[in-house]
Formats: sequence, structure tokens, C-alpha cells
Amino acid sequence: QLHLVESGGGLAQPGGSLRLSCAGSGITLENYNMAWFRQAPGKEREGVSCIGSLKDQVKYYGDSVKGRFTISRDNAKNTVYLQMTDLTPEDTAVYYCAADRLRLSLQPRHYNYWGQGIQVTVSN
Repeated sequence: QLHLVESGGGLAQPGGSLRLSCAGSGITLENYNMAWFRQAPGKEREGVSCIGSLKDQVKYYGDSVKGRFTISRDNAKNTVYLQMTDLTPEDTAVYYCAADRLRLSLQPRHYNYWGQGIQVTVSN
């Protein structure tokens, strides 16, 4: 059975950092395009970042996180990461990782597999 499990969320202060992890179970993540999305209360799900599969590890970032967030993979650990720095209260949301074999984009509708989400709160 396929699972994506996010971890590493929690509370951070403005200007602080967090690293989210997305571990795969029953799925080999290096064969999939992977993405991070987030959803704040009352807002639509937003594409944060994505990274291509083994053959093409191109990376894309949403405008609101460019220069602050970095997506990466560790294929040996079957895990994808999102390093978040210089956090602001506007980064507060539930963060989701997602996978798809064919499509690489920041559109949620392009992804077939999703994690359960993890809360990130940026506050004093």
C-alpha cells in the first residue's frame, strides 16, 4: 500500500527555519515527480515547490517562497525534503507532499498521490 508521510512541522518564530520531510512507503520516490503544497485556512491549496524524477531533477518554486525554500531528494532514504528559511507568519499552513509519475507542475490537480499533511505555524 502506497503512503506518503510528512514530518518536521511545528511552531517556528518569524525569521526561523524548519525542514519538512516526506517519506515514501510502498512507492519509490525517485521514480516520481514530487511536490510540496500548502493550504492556509480559507485559502486555496498553493503550489510551493516541485522537483523532477530521477532522469530530470529540475526544480520549480512558487513566487512567494523563491529564495527562501529549497526542495531536495535523498533517494537512499526514499525521502523528499523542503528546507524552509526566513519564515514569516504568511507561511503558516498545512503542508502536503504529493507525487505523480507523469506530470511536474505546481498545480494540485496534476498529482495523484498525497500525504496527510502537516501543520506549520510561524508565530511569536
